[in-house]
Amino acid sequence: MNAAAAPSESSQEPSRTPLIAVVGGTTTGKSDLAIALAERLDGEVVNADALQLYRGMDIGTAKVTAQERRGIPHHLLDVLDVTEEASVSTYQSASRAAIAEIRARGRVPILVGGSGLYVRAALDDIEFPPTDPAVRSRYEQRIDEQGPEALHRELAASDPEAAATIGQHDSRRIVRALEVGELTGRPYAAFLPRPVHLDPTTVQLGLRRDRAELHDRIALRVHRMVEAGLLEEIRALRAEGLDSGLTARRAIGYEQGLAVLDGTMSCERAIEATIVGTRRLVRKQDTWFRRDQRVQWLDAGSGPDLLDHALERIRQSLAPSPGRWS
Repeated sequence: MNAAAAPSESSQEPSRTPLIAVVGGTTTGKSDLAIALAERLDGEVVNADALQLYRGMDIGTAKVTAQERRGIPHHLLDVLDVTEEASVSTYQSASRAAIAEIRARGRVPILVGGSGLYVRAALDDIEFPPTDPAVRSRYEQRIDEQGPEALHRELAASDPEAAATIGQHDSRRIVRALEVGELTGRPYAAFLPRPVHLDPTTVQLGLRRDRAELHDRIALRVHRMVEAGLLEEIRALRAEGLDSGLTARRAIGYEQGLAVLDGTMSCERAIEATIVGTRRLVRKQDTWFRRDQRVQWLDAGSGPDLLDHALERIRQSLAPSPGRWS
């Protein structure tokens, strides 16, 4: 993403300027709230939606348009080609660099998105272990030749804690744990995320809506995407290599659109599959964020009072640090 390296953990000191995160499921209204907060707090927005990193994936990801941004600077949108694979470790460096730069300008960084691991990568004490395609390929070949049970026994000998939490037939995780052990000499558990904010001024706001209302909003959004030219967008992205993009081509809506273009799925079936897939995604997002006890939940359906409620939560969270937020 061509971003400068993030400040080291030791160099990140508490700041009077908070770091605000707006999280939650798709269609809850996160982008609207983030922009409203940025207008009130003199802030800038940092994207934490993995698919909105991609150039050209606009309609199908409900990416905010230039007009909808209302002059608020947005960061980490349109930084990848559809042929590239999104990397959470690269995103971590890029997002932390963007946050530091926003603060250096005396403005408030506002992280917004529904990709849970990306949010945690930006905010939390998480270290991502290195990867090596050659090492991984060697273990994958051994899995094919010897079976996952044999490598699981090897893992149990070298990293019993990891083996105890990884199933004997979970080839992907077995390979990853062995790869990490070989490359770092450290147990796999050493890299598991801890729910600890790097910056104590971080405030996470979560948006929630009634499930029936969410379902209606999802269906409406999908139909509007199709009317806005989603298939034409997918056709243009295919010309740029969408079919070879490991991440982008599997995105909800894009995978179904490719099937329509290939003639293997009707438009009506694709719309329904996209609606169902989005509902499933929202359930996963809701489960992910609700596990985080630090998220302060707001009713996204509270209308014009939502912004005031969000600002009040921020003020309450920062009460011990008087100043511009008192």
